[in-house]
Amino acid sequence: MQVQSLPGSNCDQIVKEPLNKHELIDNSEQYDIAIVGGGMVGMALACSLASTPLTRQLNVAIIDSNPALLNADLLKKEGAPDPRVSTVTPATISFYRDMGAWQHVQQHRHAFFDKMQIPNLVGLGYTRYSARDVGKEVLGCVVENKVLHGSLLSYIQSMDFKKRIYPTKLSSMTVNSSSPLTTSAGTVSQPCGGSARLELSNGDSLYAKLVVGADGSKSRVRELAGIETTGWKYSQSAIICTVEHAEQNRCAWQRFLPNGPIALLPIGDNFSNTVWTMDPKESSERISASENEFVNMVNHALDQGYGPRPKSANERFEAPPRVIKLCSARMVFPLSLMHANTYASKRVVLIGDAAHTVHPLAGQGVNMGFGDAIALSKVIAEGVAVGSDIGEVSVLKKYESERKPANIAMMAVLDGFQKAYSVDFMPVNLLRAAAFHAAHYISPLKRNIISFASGEHKIPLFT
Repeated sequence: MQVQSLPGSNCDQIVKEPLNKHELIDNSEQYDIAIVGGGMVGMALACSLASTPLTRQLNVAIIDSNPALLNADLLKKEGAPDPRVSTVTPATISFYRDMGAWQHVQQHRHAFFDKMQIPNLVGLGYTRYSARDVGKEVLGCVVENKVLHGSLLSYIQSMDFKKRIYPTKLSSMTVNSSSPLTTSAGTVSQPCGGSARLELSNGDSLYAKLVVGADGSKSRVRELAGIETTGWKYSQSAIICTVEHAEQNRCAWQRFLPNGPIALLPIGDNFSNTVWTMDPKESSERISASENEFVNMVNHALDQGYGPRPKSANERFEAPPRVIKLCSARMVFPLSLMHANTYASKRVVLIGDAAHTVHPLAGQGVNMGFGDAIALSKVIAEGVAVGSDIGEVSVLKKYESERKPANIAMMAVLDGFQKAYSVDFMPVNLLRAAAFHAAHYISPLKRNIISFASGEHKIPLFT
């Protein structure tokens, strides 16, 4: 059978030709779900399915060429932390704990923080958020991505779960016609119309009732499904790296500067992770600077430059810890906003960065992806419970109707912050200072901002 997409069409619009006689026998493996992308979000979905009684009997394929998927025992605490980290919210921590994966995180380096301080530019106000403001013990936890990923791998390897990892890439995908196929075992199944056919770069092929695109911002699944996106590139890049202090850092810091924010996040021991946003030309200059020069630049950006420290009549401003050493390579990447116009079509659904990318200023990207995984796992379980075809659009749209509004709200807030803090103009600076004071002293607003950032509330409004 040859299936050819119509030009400019979506994945449901295909030209179908009758099966040839020699195509009636198909040795391809058949799965309930094929997860394309075995990163943190894709693996989180697999773990959630494995930990849920209604879905742990499903047959799942995971397609990803990352060698780490075949060995989860490479995590070591020795040395400085990797600069690629995530700030996971209490909602994400609960997700890990509920399915039993957090115990694996606890065996490796991670750092909880219970307060966050955000000074405005040139000393015009600041705000401090504390977990105590919302009756919580922590605001979040900073964990290396390899630890989050490796913990999910360790968990799923410990489960009795029907899975197969394909260490390769997706080449092509077709949603087939409704003719039945006879397998080599002599059984009759309905891969055509009842599943999608995936061709892999190593020559393997498989069928799946549902294909999950968890393969990042340049998603091959999204491309093959013909799902269009909306978004734009920011005229900014971000530098990330690991730095060291003389003493342990226990607070998350963020300061808004003329060219973008700089964040200092505790990662355990005496280490912190730095995420510094700036225009691309400036990022090139900072990347090429010597290590000592870069350390001085970081300290200047965090506390020493751009005017006096903020002052408060009731509380003393707490200065961020001084950086004494650069402990990793400096990595730079361009920033953009992207949102898929739809998350679901027949046999295909998108999660994580395949569906949306955001500005990193609040560290919410991976938490949005984990939220997607939680919601999709729940929808699949509900479909299994009532005997629905989990690849039908009517089932998948339930996931989209839950996650799309929540993700759009978060994207709008982050994009608004990015635009508001991209202007260095005194009247605007004064307005921002007023907003900082409001966020600091108006308790209902502060509680809602914290709850929104922690994944508990949809939008940061008064309640």
